[in-house]
Amino acid sequence: MPVVEAPHEVAPRDARELSKVFFRELAEREEGTAEYQYVRNTLIEMNMSLVRYVARRFRGRGDDMEDIVQVGLVGLIRAIDRFDISREVEFTTFAVPCIVGEIKRFFRDTTWAVHVPRRLQEARVELARATEALGSRLGRSPRVAELAEHMGISEDEVVEAQIASNGYHSTSLDAAVGNDSEDVDAALADFIGEEDPALGLFEDFHTLAPLVERLGERDRRLLHLRFVEELTQAEIGKRLGISQMHVSRLLSRSLTRLREGMLAGDDA
Repeated sequence: MPVVEAPHEVAPRDARELSKVFFRELAEREEGTAEYQYVRNTLIEMNMSLVRYVARRFRGRGDDMEDIVQVGLVGLIRAIDRFDISREVEFTTFAVPCIVGEIKRFFRDTTWAVHVPRRLQEARVELARATEALGSRLGRSPRVAELAEHMGISEDEVVEAQIASNGYHSTSLDAAVGNDSEDVDAALADFIGEEDPALGLFEDFHTLAPLVERLGERDRRLLHLRFVEELTQAEIGKRLGISQMHVSRLLSRSLTRLREGMLAGDDA
């Protein structure tokens, strides 16, 4: 069995020739043995320069280069495990697409700001290509209908892909906005969103609920008939067998108690 003292220091040209020898050795060794593991590890270390070569094509994507190399290493290992020396194909020819594919999957699956289904991630790539191709041909931004015809999909699917593209990048709500002539302390959150009036109703409901619980059963029923079933005072009186004047006094008394309880809660 050949021995390489420092496989990671082997020059790429020498690594190609040595890899042929080690792949023949790998084919003859029993998987799981120390000899098999030594040959496999040596192949990995000798071909790390190939991973770094491929990884350099992806620099500038915002990810640490060493992280990209580690992902590419996974592709290299899979290529080594799947390579068939009997096909008489150069290992580098077989391995590079495996490494590139692994790195591309990494970017596709992990660099989206929000979770987006894979079909939409792939549609975004196709949309970008179609937009560039049509833009060059037309001399303007292509319309949705034109993109749909070019891509062979419906207009709704084009719009869906365009919306999904917004998930590729995100901006913090605390991000500063404006230029030199504007307030540099302004944040994105200052310019989007609005007060939701329902929030006030939500707070009022949770303040009011225990106050209503403390009313008597008849008073609660009166409130239900008036404000849930939306009956008139005359209709309530007819249903309960009391006068409309009596209904009015009872409702007024209950509403006063509730109002006072709400005001007391605000003061607290």
